Amino acid sequence: MKNLLIIALGGAVGSILRYLGQKLVNHIAAFTFPMGTFLVNLVGCFIIGLLYGLSNKYSWFTDELRLLLVTGFCGGFTTFSSFSYESLSLIRQGNVLYFFLYTLLSLSLGILATFGGTSLIR
Repeated sequence: MKNLLIIALGGAVGSILRYLGQKLVNHIAAFTFPMGTFLVNLVGCFIIGLLYGLSNKYSWFTDELRLLLVTGFCGGFTTFSSFSYESLSLIRQGNVLYFFLYTLLSLSLGILATFGGTSLIR
């Protein structure tokens, strides 16, 4: 039960910050491209890379801290379901170019951001 509460706390904070981050980006500039989710997911990939690097390098990074930050926070902060929905919306709107850009850039830059996060800790 303790682990579930730890994950729930991290997930709640991550979800709130995802929402606020998406709103901020969309408030600053209106894009046809789903820039809010795109940027939040890239930041989340970088953060999870940092966290995995820290957890592999330092003994103070406990299993509970990993549950809080990786499973909870990053799980709540990044969102594959929003990515999928927005991708489908781009196709339905006839924005095929944006669909391919969004999908390709999200996957490739997300992986690079995760790699960058883990590399920074080494």
